[in-house]
Amino acid sequence: MREIATWIDIGAPPARVWEVLTDLEHYRDWNPFIREASGEVAVGARLRLRMHPEHRRPMTFRPRVRAVVPQRELRRLGRLLAPGLFDGEHRFVLTDLEGGGTRLVQSERFTGLLVPLLKRRIADTAGDFEAFNRALRKRAEGRGG
Repeated sequence: MREIATWIDIGAPPARVWEVLTDLEHYRDWNPFIREASGEVAVGARLRLRMHPEHRRPMTFRPRVRAVVPQRELRRLGRLLAPGLFDGEHRFVLTDLEGGGTRLVQSERFTGLLVPLLKRRIADTAGDFEAFNRALRKRAEGRGG
């Protein structure tokens, strides 16, 4: 197992951050990492995410939504080919900051037989998460994008 996690403080309430995070149709307007997204943000639903990792070819994943707690947590599980080869459980956790604002923690736990072979790619993904976080902050704070 390997895990990566990034976080950012956003000058907007959790309701606004959640609104941007779950508005999949508009990811193309602001998101440098996931430029196409569709599906229903509901437990059990399958999403379609077209990711554009830095320095790699775009790829499409179809993760299943595992948890939806409005303004608090969104969790999904994606798999490469078959269960147990390379699974990624992705989480967004929003925390209300004292005095206003939101802390967003974005993390992913990778498990499966291919994890040791892909550890460099996993490590590189942290930069994509950070770009996503910065763009989400900009969008949620209403500073363009």
